[in-house]
Amino acid sequence: MVRKLNLKSKKMSKNQSNIITLNIKGKSNEVAFLSDLHWDNPKCNRKQLKKDLDYCLKNDIPVFLNGDTLDLMQGKTDRRGSKSDILPEHNKGNYFDAVVETAVEWFAPYAHIIFGVSYGNHESAPNKHHESDLLRRWVREMNLTHGSKIQLGGYSGWIIIRQELRNGVTITYKGKYHHGLGSGGIVTRGIISLTRALEMYEDFDFFTMGHTHTSISDDVQRDVVVHNAKTKEYEVQKKNIHMFITGTYKDDYGDGSKGWAIERGMPPKQIGGKIAKFQALESKAHGIIKQITTYKFPL
Repeated sequence: MVRKLNLKSKKMSKNQSNIITLNIKGKSNEVAFLSDLHWDNPKCNRKQLKKDLDYCLKNDIPVFLNGDTLDLMQGKTDRRGSKSDILPEHNKGNYFDAVVETAVEWFAPYAHIIFGVSYGNHESAPNKHHESDLLRRWVREMNLTHGSKIQLGGYSGWIIIRQELRNGVTITYKGKYHHGLGSGGIVTRGIISLTRALEMYEDFDFFTMGHTHTSISDDVQRDVVVHNAKTKEYEVQKKNIHMFITGTYKDDYGDGSKGWAIERGMPPKQIGGKIAKFQALESKAHGIIKQITTYKFPL
């Protein structure tokens, strides 16, 4: 049986192409960001994934999946394919069908807390080589089968979080997401991509990406001029931008003896996603101040 949560305070909608909106209530609310699940790969740590999703289910935390939810590397003409990287239930002539159908079943308990899903390079590859949009099909099947309202975003897009406070005031957090690019080198660990985001995008409160299988959080301050609603004057304030990269649920490293990650000299990667806490702090001098922090899932 699929558990349907009371998400009246967390309504999902999609205003237009590539903009996903989430409405939340209260002074402090949490949203989970997961990426690089590689769910259909035998190296996916499904035990940890289930634990984290169960935590979100128990605590009524909305979930955003930022690319590479599905691995999809065992197609007939995929040069990356390996017989050791396919699960028995997917080792069939209709491989892609089997992955989508079993994923619809496995994610059933979480259908109503997942508010958005975006593409990663593993989902875009079948589009190019097999002329089939498997991620769109999975989202459609999830919504039709379970009555959910999962929104499908692009490889890059925007998330608008509207937070309704007790006094009826609504504040908005603008988030830019991108699945990610590059390899996330041992030294930089993907942090360069965060700096690039600051140069490419404007007017956002947080930025998130995945892809590099690293786990990083950083805060950047910006000098801005804002209009104070109380004093009716413009004033200089410091705006905080929260930036974070989410880890993976696929353990490529294993025991460190062999495999793709070992041959490339890659270190062990952080398993798990992040939970972002959105807080509205009231200041007599500056009015409402937005604060965003992220933390790892509880052990």
